[in-house]
Amino acid sequence: MISAGDFRNGVTFELDGQIFQVVDFQHVKPGKGAAFVRAKVKNIISGSIVERTFNPNDKMEKARIERKDMQYLYSDEGLFYFMDEVTYEQIPLNKEVVGSSLDFVKENMTCKVLSHKGSVFSIEPPTFVELLVTETEPGFRGDTAQGATKFATVETGAQVKVPLFIDQGEVIKIDTRTGDYMERA
Repeated sequence: MISAGDFRNGVTFELDGQIFQVVDFQHVKPGKGAAFVRAKVKNIISGSIVERTFNPNDKMEKARIERKDMQYLYSDEGLFYFMDEVTYEQIPLNKEVVGSSLDFVKENMTCKVLSHKGSVFSIEPPTFVELLVTETEPGFRGDTAQGATKFATVETGAQVKVPLFIDQGEVIKIDTRTGDYMERA
């Protein structure tokens, strides 16, 4: 059991038959009345984020989330295949589970597959990936006064905003959490 007074970012708990993860929290002690905890919580199955208020003494069941390293193999007819790196067991996941988390993941990369009670609900790609720029417009001299950017397509097909000096054929480092260009690799 976990109480609302023990909330920290990333804590997962069960409430009303649903699994939630604390995204942000704040302990509030008003001048009048009892203290309370205001928290932004994310429903890990649906992905929706709601703001809720809890009494610091409210008790919830702590949810056990299993994170397993699995290698992304390939996609075929709307299914994405992952392989357990220890047992070599392969599992297919549909587009609803994977979502946009594989935008920056190419074949044979290792991802974390998140599950609760044996049911897979999400994929966590590596935090940073290095990908080849397959298509971008050339940058024009003199356009750099405001730190201008342009769109570039990487080898997975995703588009990233990059500085004007990045050319086709270069390898760049991308933060998969935000989809932002970090640096040349």
